[in-house]
Amino acid sequence: KLWGPYPAQKPNRYVAVTTVRQGSRVLDSYETPFGIRTLRFDPNEGFFINGQNLKLHGVCDHHDLGALGSAVNRRALQRQLQMLVEMGCNAIRTSHNPPAPELLELADEMGLVVMDEAFDCWLSGKTALDYHLLFADWHQQDMRAQVRRDRNHPCVIMWSIGNEVGEQGQGETGAAVAQNLTDIVHEEDPTRPTTSAENSARANSPFPKAIDVLGLNYQGAGGGMSTNAQYPVFHGSFPANFVYGSETESTISSRGVYTFPVATGFGAVANGTHGEDAANRQMSSYDLYFPGWATSPDKEFAAQDRYPFVGGQFVWTGWDYLGEPTPFNSRSSYFGIIDLAGFKKDRFFIYQAHWRPDFPMAHILPHWTWPDRVGQVTPVHVYTSGDEGELFLNGQSLGRKTKGQYEYRLRWDDVVYQPGTLKVVTYKDGKQWATDEVKTAGDPALLAANPDRTTIHADGHDLSFVTVTVEDAQGVMAPRADTPIHFDIQGPGEIAATDNGDATSFESFQSHDHKAFNGLCLVIVRSTKGAGPIVLKASAPGMQGAEVTIQAAAPSL
Repeated sequence: KLWGPYPAQKPNRYVAVTTVRQGSRVLDSYETPFGIRTLRFDPNEGFFINGQNLKLHGVCDHHDLGALGSAVNRRALQRQLQMLVEMGCNAIRTSHNPPAPELLELADEMGLVVMDEAFDCWLSGKTALDYHLLFADWHQQDMRAQVRRDRNHPCVIMWSIGNEVGEQGQGETGAAVAQNLTDIVHEEDPTRPTTSAENSARANSPFPKAIDVLGLNYQGAGGGMSTNAQYPVFHGSFPANFVYGSETESTISSRGVYTFPVATGFGAVANGTHGEDAANRQMSSYDLYFPGWATSPDKEFAAQDRYPFVGGQFVWTGWDYLGEPTPFNSRSSYFGIIDLAGFKKDRFFIYQAHWRPDFPMAHILPHWTWPDRVGQVTPVHVYTSGDEGELFLNGQSLGRKTKGQYEYRLRWDDVVYQPGTLKVVTYKDGKQWATDEVKTAGDPALLAANPDRTTIHADGHDLSFVTVTVEDAQGVMAPRADTPIHFDIQGPGEIAATDNGDATSFESFQSHDHKAFNGLCLVIVRSTKGAGPIVLKASAPGMQGAEVTIQAAAPSL
């Protein structure tokens, strides 16, 4: 039985048991899980696993777990991957460092393929105290150690020897370093190719010749407003090499934030008049704004569809992460498809629509609570795996739209805001496919709490992620609420962290008091070593509170 990714295949695994004996006495025993599969990187048809074509629907992810920091918790990491799989993700890039072993174990179990990345710099450093100080003395030992540690994981399909390294532009000197690393990897594992995330190497330079499969950062589709796509250029210069997007998009957005007017076409470079709410250090969630080197999901999708030889992409990033806040001086990034707390941004649904075409879904943006925009044009966009949609405002049709070639959203750009209910009915092949609706919310009146799991292990490690929603009296989420919420906990559990996904928030992750951000707040409950009910209470001034019970159960043998 072969190891392969869902949904077309199954991640079947075996275990090799290595036993050391002295006479009849067993001195040691070690179990190595493994999987059997074939890989093929075809320069014209893309990536194949076990003979089946698999378009890489991948994301890059940083190592941290948001409010929990960088110390690995298996359940928190599992939650991240589960949400990405729900979106349609089938591949992970470990950017830009060797992954935690738990990540590869989970990828093996869940059927995700992995680009296993080693270095963020070589001899040319990016900061004063980074790995360039150690590279000359340690790169060979570290590269060999990484490959030896990870090579029995069937999820690993390629070894990345570097990310945006300075040596790309150093001619034959830089290519020699790349060749040295490629040779080291081939000595340790002749079954997988090397790659490097290339953001500046040109197709006529020597650097790409030293690498097996060619990963392009941003330049594949043409970054910013450029129309100079490099996918066909590299394909023409290296007709025997597999080409893919090793880092793509870098669209920036804040969950639940929208600015006006809205960009046309594939979007615009973010600035004071396009997509930025500079006063509040937030980015518009119309998903059409990006830094000068980057682009929108729509533009990358179109490039991948225009050039079917491209093997797929790894989006920057699956989740928001601590640090690297672009373009504002904030706590965490704006790049994530999912925010730091694990709440889905609108962008989640454009990927789900494109990556899961057989999954009936529709998603409307923006929210529909705009007391300051009555009578003003408020564009409405719909992400759907269908091909048509009809939009209704308070029961009145605003017209039916059809996706054109290289279009990945339905747009009603001339909607005049009136409070009430906005509904879309989508169609596929002429048949009704999926619906979605958003309603105007009243004043915040109550809290609702929803745990992702109501039973956890009483082992001191397991977690329940509790979403607290601010709602009006009718139970409609208040999408602009920043209500301060207090949390109390009783029983064999503790509050491990709180968050709200707001990149600008510097509230302590350990505090039992946290503001909602655009209607949502997160509480992470961790079991202590004892079985029994854990009761979490959420309260806010002048509002009806919420209470939820989570059962801590003794782990079964």
